Amino acid sequence: MAKRLMNNPKIVSRSLRTSSTSPSSFATTHFLRDFLLPQTILWNTVAVECQGDGDLLNNLRIKNVLNSEEKDLPVSGLFYAIGHEPATAIVRNQLQVDADGYILTVPGTTQTSVRGVFAAGDVQDKRYRQAITSAGSGCMAALEVEKMLAEEEEGIEL
Repeated sequence: MAKRLMNNPKIVSRSLRTSSTSPSSFATTHFLRDFLLPQTILWNTVAVECQGDGDLLNNLRIKNVLNSEEKDLPVSGLFYAIGHEPATAIVRNQLQVDADGYILTVPGTTQTSVRGVFAAGDVQDKRYRQAITSAGSGCMAALEVEKMLAEEEEGIEL
Protein backbone atom coordinates (compact mmCIF):
# COMPACT_ATOMS: atom_id res chain seq x y z
CA MET A 1 0.00 0.00 0.00
CA ALA A 2 2.73 2.50 0.91
CA LYS A 3 4.38 1.85 -2.44
CA ARG A 4 1.06 2.60 -4.18
CA LEU A 5 0.65 5.88 -2.29
CA MET A 6 4.30 6.96 -2.61
CA ASN A 7 4.80 6.28 -6.31
CA ASN A 8 7.29 8.89 -7.56
CA PRO A 9 6.78 11.53 -4.85
CA LYS A 10 7.66 15.17 -5.55
CA ILE A 11 8.72 17.61 -2.87
CA VAL A 12 7.64 21.20 -3.47
CA SER A 13 9.72 23.52 -1.33
CA ARG A 14 9.58 27.26 -0.90
CA SER A 15 12.33 26.96 1.66
CA LEU A 16 13.61 23.82 3.27
CA ARG A 17 16.21 24.52 5.93
CA THR A 18 19.03 25.15 3.50
CA SER A 19 22.68 24.45 3.96
CA SER A 20 25.07 27.38 4.35
CA THR A 21 27.18 26.11 1.45
CA SER A 22 24.43 25.80 -1.16
CA PRO A 23 20.94 27.32 -1.42
CA SER A 24 19.81 24.25 -3.38
CA SER A 25 20.75 21.77 -0.67
CA PHE A 26 19.51 21.34 2.87
CA ALA A 27 20.53 20.24 6.33
CA THR A 28 18.61 17.30 7.80
CA THR A 29 18.97 13.99 9.64
CA HIS A 30 20.52 10.98 7.89
CA PHE A 31 17.12 9.27 7.82
CA LEU A 32 15.39 12.19 6.08
CA ARG A 33 18.33 12.75 3.76
CA ASP A 34 18.18 9.12 2.63
CA PHE A 35 14.44 9.51 1.97
CA LEU A 36 14.54 12.96 0.38
CA LEU A 37 17.58 12.81 -1.86
CA PRO A 38 16.24 10.16 -4.28
CA GLN A 39 13.07 12.27 -4.68
CA THR A 40 12.44 15.14 -7.05
CA ILE A 41 12.72 18.44 -5.17
CA LEU A 42 11.16 21.49 -6.78
CA TRP A 43 13.06 24.36 -5.14
CA ASN A 44 11.57 27.85 -4.66
CA THR A 45 8.14 26.53 -5.55
CA VAL A 46 4.71 26.90 -3.96
CA ALA A 47 1.37 25.19 -4.57
CA VAL A 48 -1.24 27.63 -5.86
CA GLU A 49 -4.18 25.37 -6.71
CA CYS A 50 -5.37 21.81 -6.16
CA GLN A 51 -7.19 20.35 -9.17
CA GLY A 52 -9.15 17.16 -9.62
CA ASP A 53 -12.06 15.45 -11.30
CA GLY A 54 -14.56 16.14 -8.51
CA ASP A 55 -13.68 12.97 -6.64
CA LEU A 56 -9.87 12.71 -6.62
CA LEU A 57 -6.93 15.08 -6.66
CA ASN A 58 -4.97 14.60 -9.88
CA ASN A 59 -3.05 17.82 -10.45
CA LEU A 60 -1.30 20.56 -8.52
CA ARG A 61 -0.78 23.99 -10.04
CA ILE A 62 2.64 25.16 -8.86
CA LYS A 63 4.49 28.48 -9.11
CA ASN A 64 8.19 29.25 -9.05
CA VAL A 65 8.59 32.12 -6.57
CA LEU A 66 11.72 33.43 -8.30
CA ASN A 67 10.35 33.88 -11.82
CA SER A 68 6.54 33.58 -11.25
CA GLU A 69 6.33 30.77 -13.83
CA GLU A 70 3.32 28.50 -13.23
CA LYS A 71 2.90 24.93 -14.43
CA ASP A 72 0.91 21.79 -13.74
CA LEU A 73 2.28 18.89 -11.69
CA PRO A 74 0.34 15.60 -11.97
CA VAL A 75 -0.17 14.18 -8.46
CA SER A 76 -2.31 11.58 -6.72
CA GLY A 77 -1.98 12.91 -3.18
CA LEU A 78 -0.82 15.88 -1.14
CA PHE A 79 0.68 16.52 2.28
CA TYR A 80 0.82 20.26 2.84
CA ALA A 81 3.24 21.43 5.54
CA ILE A 82 2.89 24.88 7.08
CA GLY A 83 4.52 27.20 9.60
CA HIS A 84 2.88 29.14 12.44
CA GLU A 85 -0.06 30.45 10.43
CA PRO A 86 -2.34 27.80 8.95
CA ALA A 87 -1.54 27.90 5.25
CA THR A 88 -4.97 26.66 4.26
CA ALA A 89 -5.89 29.31 1.68
CA ILE A 90 -5.43 26.70 -1.05
CA VAL A 91 -8.40 24.67 0.32
CA ARG A 92 -10.57 27.29 2.07
CA ASN A 93 -13.16 27.30 -0.72
CA GLN A 94 -13.31 23.49 -0.70
CA LEU A 95 -13.25 22.52 2.99
CA GLN A 96 -14.89 23.91 6.11
CA VAL A 97 -12.49 26.06 8.13
CA ASP A 98 -12.91 28.04 11.33
CA ALA A 99 -12.62 31.83 11.66
CA ASP A 100 -8.83 31.55 12.03
CA GLY A 101 -8.43 29.40 8.91
CA TYR A 102 -7.91 26.01 10.59
CA ILE A 103 -9.54 23.07 8.79
CA LEU A 104 -12.47 21.64 10.77
CA THR A 105 -12.48 17.88 11.30
CA VAL A 106 -14.93 15.41 12.79
CA PRO A 107 -14.00 15.30 16.51
CA GLY A 108 -11.52 12.52 17.28
CA THR A 109 -10.69 11.96 13.60
CA THR A 110 -8.86 13.66 10.76
CA GLN A 111 -11.92 13.50 8.43
CA THR A 112 -12.81 16.90 6.96
CA SER A 113 -16.11 18.16 5.56
CA VAL A 114 -15.31 16.36 2.28
CA ARG A 115 -15.38 12.56 2.18
CA GLY A 116 -11.92 11.15 1.51
CA VAL A 117 -10.10 14.36 2.47
CA PHE A 118 -8.23 14.17 5.76
CA ALA A 119 -6.44 17.00 7.60
CA ALA A 120 -3.50 16.41 9.90
CA GLY A 121 -1.17 18.49 12.01
CA ASP A 122 -0.85 22.24 11.94
CA VAL A 123 -3.70 22.85 9.48
CA GLN A 124 -6.25 21.43 11.92
CA ASP A 125 -4.54 21.46 15.31
CA LYS A 126 -5.09 24.97 16.62
CA ARG A 127 -4.06 24.20 20.18
CA TYR A 128 -0.74 22.36 20.01
CA ARG A 129 0.70 23.01 16.51
CA GLN A 130 3.78 20.96 17.39
CA ALA A 131 5.77 18.56 15.26
CA ILE A 132 5.04 15.55 17.46
CA THR A 133 1.31 16.28 17.41
CA SER A 134 1.47 16.70 13.64
CA ALA A 135 3.25 13.36 13.30
CA GLY A 136 0.58 11.68 15.43
CA SER A 137 -2.33 13.17 13.49
CA GLY A 138 -0.51 12.38 10.24
CA CYS A 139 -0.47 8.75 11.33
CA MET A 140 -4.19 9.01 12.14
CA ALA A 141 -4.87 10.38 8.65
CA ALA A 142 -2.85 7.59 7.02
CA LEU A 143 -4.78 4.95 8.98
CA GLU A 144 -8.10 6.55 8.05
CA VAL A 145 -7.09 6.66 4.37
CA GLU A 146 -6.14 2.98 4.55
CA LYS A 147 -9.49 2.12 6.16
CA MET A 148 -11.43 4.15 3.57
CA LEU A 149 -9.59 2.50 0.65
CA ALA A 150 -10.18 -0.98 2.10
CA GLU A 151 -13.89 -0.24 2.57
CA GLU A 152 -14.19 1.11 -0.96
CA GLU A 153 -12.48 -1.99 -2.37
CA GLU A 154 -15.01 -4.13 -0.48
CA GLY A 155 -17.88 -1.92 -1.67
CA ILE A 156 -18.78 -0.69 1.82
CA GLU A 157 -20.07 2.86 2.04
CA LEU A 158 -19.21 4.82 5.22
